[in-house]
Amino acid sequence: MDSTPRTDWDVIVMGGSLSGSATACLLRRKNPRLRVLILERSERFKRRVGESTVEVSAYFLGRVLGLTDHLLEKHLPKQGMRFWFANERARALDQCSETGPRYNVRLPGYQVDRAVLDEHVLATAAAEGAVVQRSVRIRHVRLANGAAQTIEWDDAGGASHATTARWIVDASGFAAILARQEGWFVNNAAHPTATCWSRWTGVRSLDGREFAAKYPAWSMRVPGLRSTATNHLTGRGWWAWFIPLKGGDVSVGVVYDQRIAELPPGPSLGARLRDMLVSHPVGRELLADAGWQEGDVHFRRDLAYSTTTFATDGAVLVGDAAGFIDPLYSPGMDWIAFSASAAVTLILDSFRGKPVAPRVARHNAHFALSYDRWFRALYRDKYYYMADYDLMTLAFRLDLGLYYLGIVRQPFLHGNCVLESPPFTHANSKWPFRLMELYNSRFAAIAESRHRRGVFGRNNDRHFFGFISYEFNQRLPWRVAGLLCLWLGLELREGWRSWFVRVKSPAADATPLGVDPVPHQT
Repeated sequence: MDSTPRTDWDVIVMGGSLSGSATACLLRRKNPRLRVLILERSERFKRRVGESTVEVSAYFLGRVLGLTDHLLEKHLPKQGMRFWFANERARALDQCSETGPRYNVRLPGYQVDRAVLDEHVLATAAAEGAVVQRSVRIRHVRLANGAAQTIEWDDAGGASHATTARWIVDASGFAAILARQEGWFVNNAAHPTATCWSRWTGVRSLDGREFAAKYPAWSMRVPGLRSTATNHLTGRGWWAWFIPLKGGDVSVGVVYDQRIAELPPGPSLGARLRDMLVSHPVGRELLADAGWQEGDVHFRRDLAYSTTTFATDGAVLVGDAAGFIDPLYSPGMDWIAFSASAAVTLILDSFRGKPVAPRVARHNAHFALSYDRWFRALYRDKYYYMADYDLMTLAFRLDLGLYYLGIVRQPFLHGNCVLESPPFTHANSKWPFRLMELYNSRFAAIAESRHRRGVFGRNNDRHFFGFISYEFNQRLPWRVAGLLCLWLGLELREGWRSWFVRVKSPAADATPLGVDPVPHQT
């Protein structure tokens, strides 16, 4: 006997941007009989932050969703990540220390305009059989474990509806409808970051003739492209991104740890963002003729958050509705890839009659563990050392090498099913997590030792590290092993100074750049 409750729909997806529409696409492709409704708040997607993919999200978009042609036509191929450092001796672009790929990267990545991508994937979901309702305002969700879930919502004309489904997918992003309604939402107080971002026009190209003529030796030292990388500027407690978009606009934003840094005071958000960026010589040169787009400057505090529950027997959270850590390394779309893939498997298994309770328990345990380990391995206290060329360059190389070794190569070796389990949840991933957590905390301690000795950022000028991109070959583990030896050498040279010393939090010595009266904005 079929125990599935009678409902208006099999699945209702709250939110039609990438996480929701991708989930709907995969559900319909794997079971075309499913009745899927997507409720989207906006009449048309506005531009939003989050335009850069890394290797796993590029795999998901290209090989799982089949969007390669769209990505190549409407967006830009990405040439890795590049970091720029400065100190008091670096007064021009060519004097700033630089870390990044010497040649173009091996695996695909993209600089995407999220509004364009979201519209395309939502249209694809509709073409593949999902029903889409836009300009919707969701008023309340009634959860019923193992039964019919109910969503109360108003349509574009103001008419009220109460619609039922066996499963609800919360893809509402930072709104996190279910987590906030049910009391699951938890701010990550250990990572108090804030961000300000906008779209800019007139940003100079790092591959343009002007810089090549002004700094010929600097231009010639990198045979690959610099401008289509995600270029990161670093400062004490903050970093900024420059992401080029198809058509000439550039997404520019800053993220900072509120314990260490703050936006400088100014007459407007755009002016304050510019002032922070032009304090760095690279930012000063890139933005010399540029301006932000009025009405498209955004600010948000307390970026990092999670949820105590990722799924129930009837609801599952995907994308930013299931938590967010930090935009550094662009993990947001990786999180979409893992959470959407796992949600689809959970829902389809329930319709196949498989026991739901143990699968929900495993889903919750895996995603809670993944979020915690991802944060502790990569982001905890990283803002204390990211402005030091030596420490951040080594950390970046280790982070990237272990990402390739433990995460990126898995779907290429074993297929799409790997994406159903988020990072750091397999038993074999415990040692990479412990290793990453250890060197991340050690670099923060070494950074504080350098600050006390007045040598923090001593190599932030006139140094260049150009590396060869990673590949899935026999050299990969040896390259990572070599980096671990460099870390050991760092510990023996100066790390010993903090081995037996309780390091005072850098926040205690932080001097904010200004009081920020700006409330939460989206």
